[in-house]
Amino acid sequence: MVFCVVLGSLTFANIQSAAAESLWVDNGAMNLFADHKARNVGDILTIVISESTKTSTTKSDTNSKSGSQSLSAGVGIFTFLNAASAAGSDSFKANGAASANNSVTGNVSVTVKEVQPNGNMVVEGTQSIWQNKDEHKITLNGIVRRDDVTSNNTVPSNLVANATLKFDGKGPLNAKQRQGILTQVLNILF
Repeated sequence: MVFCVVLGSLTFANIQSAAAESLWVDNGAMNLFADHKARNVGDILTIVISESTKTSTTKSDTNSKSGSQSLSAGVGIFTFLNAASAAGSDSFKANGAASANNSVTGNVSVTVKEVQPNGNMVVEGTQSIWQNKDEHKITLNGIVRRDDVTSNNTVPSNLVANATLKFDGKGPLNAKQRQGILTQVLNILF
């Protein structure tokens, strides 16, 4: 406190001293020049999903078998046997083809769940979108290297190791896209 005296009458003034604070906080949270990329448990980063797959399979199987047997007339005590012959053949042919093209794009924010001793981050996140009583859910988990995190705190999905990307949904529209119970049972039996 500082006291001052005014001439003529005694006046005391109470003046508080102002504390000097830096523009740069020591922990780096407010530092304009700090790196704000995810690196600790609880940090959030965005995975930029850009995946496409294309598969094609063609199979062809052919199998045929034929055979014939003949028996001559009996001799001696087997004279009652007449000459006979038998022939048979079997044929099987199957052709099949399947192809699939899938493409997925989007962004999912994930949280760092664990930092491994080598600095790699185990990430996990779920995004749920509701539209007309239908839920569309995207779940992603995997391992991200710190070096793959860009300056705007994003990681391309092709750089996520051990990635599991799951798309799921529930609601009236999703229920109509599934087979009925009776059809599922018949498919299991036949």
